[in-house]
Amino acid sequence: MPNPLAIDAHAHICTEETMNLLNKEVPKVASGLKEYEKDVFEWTVAGVPYRPLPRGGFDIEQRLKDMKASEVDMQVLSNTPQTFLYNQDAGMTKAACIIQNDQIAKHVRDYPKSFYGIATLPMQDPKAAADELERAISKLNLKGMQIGSNINGKNLDEPEFEPVWAVANQHNAFCMVHPNNVAGMDRLRKYYLNNLIGNPLDTTIAAASLVFGGVIDRFPNIRFYMVHGGGFVPYQAGRWQHGWHVRPEPKVNLKVPPAETIRTFYWDTILHSKPQLEFLVKEWGAAKVILGSDYPYDMGTFECARQVKALSCGELDKVTMLNGIVQKLLAGVK
Repeated sequence: MPNPLAIDAHAHICTEETMNLLNKEVPKVASGLKEYEKDVFEWTVAGVPYRPLPRGGFDIEQRLKDMKASEVDMQVLSNTPQTFLYNQDAGMTKAACIIQNDQIAKHVRDYPKSFYGIATLPMQDPKAAADELERAISKLNLKGMQIGSNINGKNLDEPEFEPVWAVANQHNAFCMVHPNNVAGMDRLRKYYLNNLIGNPLDTTIAAASLVFGGVIDRFPNIRFYMVHGGGFVPYQAGRWQHGWHVRPEPKVNLKVPPAETIRTFYWDTILHSKPQLEFLVKEWGAAKVILGSDYPYDMGTFECARQVKALSCGELDKVTMLNGIVQKLLAGVK
């Protein structure tokens, strides 16, 4: 097929300039890099080390080279989950969010043909989060937000988060839900299970909270995007539907069967399996599947665009996934 525009909606960033600003303005974040292999770094944030962080995570020129090699034309930039900082002082997190959002907006202005951007929010202070989302969309021209799958163990249907949803709904915001602080860590400490199982598990819990908590019904203009292929949701949706029919508990806040509400979600392509991605597209439709790489992390992929181009679906469906649906969603933010 010809090479249509490819827009990667799942791409994290924290440039070295951003790290320096955080260190200056929010010193408790104490962000630092240590190279332990050529172009591969250990990154410490708020005293917590993370590795590996490839150079492209903080170096835009390297990022652009990686995008070209991956046949990706644009990225939707979001903060790194390590800088959600929900477990820190709310005022400090707010300051860190402002710095990161200003920087993401700067990257978009500097490279308008390469980047869109979405905001990070101090979700442990919902009023401050709502105010920052309003600023990010109205003043910075960001297209929505990335939030964690839970906020310090609180699910996303808790009433305290309603101010954030209200602002997001007003703007038709694009809302990327990314796993963090995953459930079940007492049983997930070995074998990298905290990521292999914990990440899709917590995404699933977040999606269920939004559905059964009635958040999606109350705020229908928010475009919720569940990363990593939607966790377990696209493959277990029938169980949710059955449970609603036979049990009273799922009906407490959801008065209609969940099937249609679930279909309002968007998923991305990061499944690392062609048969599973083929199923996702066939079952949910290309208009619900967004190109994503999880750049720059090792659990992501440099092959996302080529994986979509290799699918058995029609060319129009491939274009929809590569750019059509995400362009429509981002253009709809007001």
